[in-house]
Amino acid sequence: MKVVITKDYNEMSAKAFEIMKEVVTANPCAVLGLATGSTPIGLYKEMIRDHKENGTSYKSIRAVNLDEYKGLDITSDQSYVYFMRENLFNHIDIDLANTHIENGKAEDAEAECARYNAFLANNVQDIQVLGIGSNGHIAFNEPGTSFDSVTHIVDLAESTIKDNSRLFKSIDEVPRQAFTMGLKNIMDAKKIIVLANGENKAKAVFGLVKGEITENVPASILQNHPDCTLICDEAAAKLIAEA
Repeated sequence: MKVVITKDYNEMSAKAFEIMKEVVTANPCAVLGLATGSTPIGLYKEMIRDHKENGTSYKSIRAVNLDEYKGLDITSDQSYVYFMRENLFNHIDIDLANTHIENGKAEDAEAECARYNAFLANNVQDIQVLGIGSNGHIAFNEPGTSFDSVTHIVDLAESTIKDNSRLFKSIDEVPRQAFTMGLKNIMDAKKIIVLANGENKAKAVFGLVKGEITENVPASILQNHPDCTLICDEAAAKLIAEA
C-alpha cells in the first residue's frame, strides 16, 4: 500500500484529484467507484472546478456508489443518491443514466442486492474512492463482515449511527440499516484510494496500514490490494508516523 501524508484536508483532496484525473483522462469511459460522507467532498469540489475551468468531460463516464440507506431514495435529502447529485453529478456533464446506486426503497431487498452485484460484475471499478470509519469500516462493512462479502443489507453499528448523526436533525432520524457493496466488490476494483483526515481516524488508519489483517478491521483487507493508495493528513497519520 502506498501512503501519502498531506499537511491538511485541502492538500489531501488535491492529491486524490490528481489520481482521479489521471484515470478519467486515460479512459473517458471509466467506471468510477464513489463514496459519500464529508471526506470526499473536497475531491468532488476539485472535479467540479476542473470540469468548469478545463472542460474535463464525464459524458461517457459511469459511476457506481458504495452504499445507500435502506428506506431512503432521491426524494429524501439525506439519501446518498441525493448527496451525489448535490455534491457532484449536478455540476459536471455526467449522464445521470450512467450513475448507479442501490435502490434504498426496493421492495425486495435481496433481489436488489443480486441486481447490484450482477451490475458490478459487468462494470468493474477502474478506481474506487473510499473513506474509513473510526471503527475501521469501509462503505457500510462493519467489523466482523466477511472478506468474501458482496452487496448486502447491513445493520449499522452504534458508532456508525453516531458518526453519521451529525448529518441528520437528530440521531433518531439516522436509518438503522443500509445497502452496501461488500468487501469483495471493493477489492475487485482495479485501483483504490482511501481518504482519511482528522485525529479521530488515526486508530483506524493504523489498523488499515500496519495492523493485522482481520475481519475485525474491515479496511485491513486493503493491505492485500495490488494498487491501493492511502491519502491522509498529518493528524490521521499520527499513529503510523509514530510506529
